[in-house]
Amino acid sequence: MTAGRTNKTLPGRTTRPGGTTRPGGTTLPGGTTLPGGTTLPGGVHAPLTVGTAGHIDHGKTALVQALTGVDTDRLAEEKARGITIVLGFAPLMLPGGRTLSLVDVPGHERLLRVMVAGATGIDLFLLVIAADDGVMPQTLEHIRVLDALDVRHGVVAVTKSDLADPGPALAAASELLPAAEVVACSARTGAGLAELAAALERTAARTTGRAADPRPAVLHVDRVFTIRGAGTVVTGTLWSGVIRRGERLSVLPGPHTARVRGVQVHDRAVEQAAAGQRVAVNLAGLERRAIARGDVLAGPEAPVHVTYRLEVELALHEGLGERERVQLHHGTRATPARAVRLGEEVWQLRTERPLIAADGDRVVVRRIAPPDTLGGGVVVKAAAGGRRAREAEPAPAPAPAKPAPPPLDAAALALEARLRAAGIEPPSEAELGEDAASLRALHAAGRAVRIGRSMHAHPEAIAEVREVVERIARAEGEVTLARLRDELGTSRKYAQALLEHLDAARVTRRRPDDSRVLRGPPSST
Repeated sequence: MTAGRTNKTLPGRTTRPGGTTRPGGTTLPGGTTLPGGTTLPGGVHAPLTVGTAGHIDHGKTALVQALTGVDTDRLAEEKARGITIVLGFAPLMLPGGRTLSLVDVPGHERLLRVMVAGATGIDLFLLVIAADDGVMPQTLEHIRVLDALDVRHGVVAVTKSDLADPGPALAAASELLPAAEVVACSARTGAGLAELAAALERTAARTTGRAADPRPAVLHVDRVFTIRGAGTVVTGTLWSGVIRRGERLSVLPGPHTARVRGVQVHDRAVEQAAAGQRVAVNLAGLERRAIARGDVLAGPEAPVHVTYRLEVELALHEGLGERERVQLHHGTRATPARAVRLGEEVWQLRTERPLIAADGDRVVVRRIAPPDTLGGGVVVKAAAGGRRAREAEPAPAPAPAKPAPPPLDAAALALEARLRAAGIEPPSEAELGEDAASLRALHAAGRAVRIGRSMHAHPEAIAEVREVVERIARAEGEVTLARLRDELGTSRKYAQALLEHLDAARVTRRRPDDSRVLRGPPSST
């Protein structure tokens, strides 16, 4: 990883003229650390990260490009379909010279998991509402996610104001978020962009950042890739502490540690990066396959736990059943969990995958089917007992294993993103066209599943369908094709293919009347 534009750490990003910042962002000579929201002589600010939010096709990415000069849709699939699929990043320079880290998130309802992963580290929001559409379902769900994560400060941009009267959207936004400034603008004409940037600057000035947090470094990884000559690079929003070049960090939940070969903020090499910034970290001595999105880099003595049980105080928009199975989002990870009530608002969440959490962290809780955000809350006790990875014990000697598949190239990763976006409507090889050449690599890595003779789906979509089928079968005793089709909101073609796949996987058994029943006890996965 090198500084400069010739070998950028984050593809598709550039540093705008005048957008340079003091190395480290918040630590001055002599070790003085800025409290959040403080501005000192010389224009040094506590670093902050702003995240977009809003319904699909309301113009988030176009607005980001108009504000920053960066097109955060870097995948060919994103450009072909005209939608954001993965998180995008850019530096946002404000009129007074302050630079914020910006995270652009997808607006599609099936990509809510990706949106939450981007929102978990932000300090303020940029909610986008189109003047010609107004408030839409994902507008409301994204607001619920921001509320669950306790992101209170932000600005609302009413985009496409050159195409429709922005008045109704402005009024609706003011009613939904009365504490936020609301600005009408157009990414196409540029009208209102200066006012929007000024509103973001005012909001940032009163937002408390994370730089004053005295805890050691914790970074939840949202991207992992390799650069020729540099090795493994991870990115994420630094939740707490400082990451310095040359120090060693734990890679959780595994037993690995790695040395920080280099650090970049906004494509610029720095000696250290502080909490509140988007950070790229070049790790020495760590293979690409030893770390993945959802893992955590942690400094010595960081108060994080690798845990399967959390005690959480939840504020819910809808009721949650005792022992209901939910989708739990924390950091850049998501996992099914069983909810057990301990008190009026206190729940124990028993997870099926390990989380790397600390007391005081925020979580988002969603219903699995039909998918919906129930609310969220704060972790009261991260190490709440139960089966938990034993961090202090040496790792057992690994059993002989098959050779790991080679790392996926850019084409395979783009195809994986395409399958993930397709969700429960898996494309056929013919529909994939030239992209189908990467299917073999995805199947070998366990990141694609063949459905029938020619369709291919992402494993997450199959897991989602399995959960729906098991829920219906438990409640109604059987699952019919029409019932599944209506529950998933898809066509008969896809519902039939998915049911036949579950038959072949021995999850369900087809009866003479073409209905399905479960083969034995419902799976816990």
